[in-house]
Amino acid sequence: MKIIISGAYAIGTYLAKLLSRNRQDIVLMDENLENLEKLSSEYDLLTMECSATNIKGLKDAGVEHADLFIAVTPSESGNIAACVMAHQLGAKKTVARVDNPEYVEEHNKELFRKMGVNDIIYPEILAAKDIINGLKMSWVRQRWDVHDGALVMLGIKLRETCEILDRPLKDISGPDDPYHVVAIKHNDETIIPGGNDTLQLYDLVYFMTTKQYIPYIRKIVGKEHYVDVQNVIFMGGGKTAARAVKMLPEYMNAKIIEQNPVRCEELNDIFNEDRLVINGDGRDIGLLQEEGIRHTQAFVALTSNAETNILACLTAKRLGVRKTVASVENFDYVGTADGLDIGTIINKKALAASHIYQMMLDANVENVKFLMSVNADVAEFVPSPDSKVTRKLVKDLNLPKGVTIGGLVRNGEGMLVSGNTQIEAGDSVVIFCYNVDMKKVEKLFI
Repeated sequence: MKIIISGAYAIGTYLAKLLSRNRQDIVLMDENLENLEKLSSEYDLLTMECSATNIKGLKDAGVEHADLFIAVTPSESGNIAACVMAHQLGAKKTVARVDNPEYVEEHNKELFRKMGVNDIIYPEILAAKDIINGLKMSWVRQRWDVHDGALVMLGIKLRETCEILDRPLKDISGPDDPYHVVAIKHNDETIIPGGNDTLQLYDLVYFMTTKQYIPYIRKIVGKEHYVDVQNVIFMGGGKTAARAVKMLPEYMNAKIIEQNPVRCEELNDIFNEDRLVINGDGRDIGLLQEEGIRHTQAFVALTSNAETNILACLTAKRLGVRKTVASVENFDYVGTADGLDIGTIINKKALAASHIYQMMLDANVENVKFLMSVNADVAEFVPSPDSKVTRKLVKDLNLPKGVTIGGLVRNGEGMLVSGNTQIEAGDSVVIFCYNVDMKKVEKLFI
């Protein structure tokens, strides 16, 4: 597959590195040679010092043969223009990064599709959705819904109160039980479990279940004593924080601590003073105590500095906050944040990459999510009539190593999958992949 990426910045560089490892034909374009030189020669890709709105440059990059053109520069208008031009010159699919939330509204997406922009990404909205999912359930590290919650994946850190530790999965999660364990993070190892694997203290475990059994999962993992989030303090008042606060459920109260007084004024205008905006440093223990940190159930650190966010979350935990969320854009710190027991980690690069990766697949893929904590992908595939997965029972499919089926949604109803399940065309099938190129998996569905 030939992919052209415009913009050697955070998202573009991460995507280029990620996709080149999957042996895709990658061209990375940028006007700034310094941005391109930061890429190590170990990555198998071609770089071009050129603007993506330069017609000759696009032609030289081979845009007429491009399966996917991705524009992720800091210039919203430049990204849209580049996608329109790439489309006219022959690119099969295009995607543009934007900064205007209005553009990602569904009725406006159709306008862009007519212009030649197949998809629009606004990373701040993707991040805000992840934050809200993390806050709605204080006892869950990560939540992912399929078909509005017909199926639900929950990432949960196991503590001493968990009832199902040290027992083989075949004894606690059989075909008749209302959940499947699809992945385990044990120390630094990711495990796609079999029947003889056990859940250990401090493992991060990904459960697949249906919505009505979420209380049951909460009970068996020993999290019933976790209080629901009602009061939230946000540190950092950037675009992501503003978007997340707007999306908060009505029953949650939010305070925003922002160091820049000019930005504080902007936030007051955005929220019409419906939310309390405080000019200060979210690491200031005295300020946190003054603002009621001991009666706060969640602390969300969204400054542009990963170290600051991690330290602030650790401070909040020391002051009694059980749920913490940290923006960690530097991948070198993701493992550190996870090891320090930071609850939910937000990385806009990974979220944007998951969204874009979905466009690379030829099968009918509804959703793709990259799970940083376990370095794995989870995706929702819809099999075509007479595809390979519809011809045999699940136990006879010979799925690649590192691949497991978490569940499926049929006619709006979520159900878990056993070896005797027969997948049908039109089902939404949740696939979990670790160390597997998803292009190999999609062949089962087309």
